[in-house]
Amino acid sequence: MRLSIVIPVYNEVGTIQEIVSRVQAVDLEKEIVIVDDGSTDGTRELLQEITLSHENVRVLYHDRNQGKGAALRTGFAGATGDIVIIQDADLEYDPREYPVLLEPILDGRADIVYGSRFLGGPDPYERAFCALG
Repeated sequence: MRLSIVIPVYNEVGTIQEIVSRVQAVDLEKEIVIVDDGSTDGTRELLQEITLSHENVRVLYHDRNQGKGAALRTGFAGATGDIVIIQDADLEYDPREYPVLLEPILDGRADIVYGSRFLGGPDPYERAFCALG
């Protein structure tokens, strides 16, 4: 199983290196597809440096800001993994919880899993719900 992590980015110069580092630390076979949605704060230049130091990171660029939905569509089109995870660049979601999200898919209980900061408590299992397909 190969995982694609799609990260939509717009003006995230302050957090992009940290989120890439956190995603890289997850011990799963993965590619990271970053979609820069027309950043103007130096994020684009930083992304060029990041791709030079990480073989599994690809960056796709929008010429102008088109919104998160457009960035996700671009990222999904560029993803080559068997399973896709959306990771925001603002450090709100913890990549260490990927195994929790993946478990219902890998054991055949679900085709899609959503995580929510509004569900349950501190246990990651309480913050995920499945949709059967």
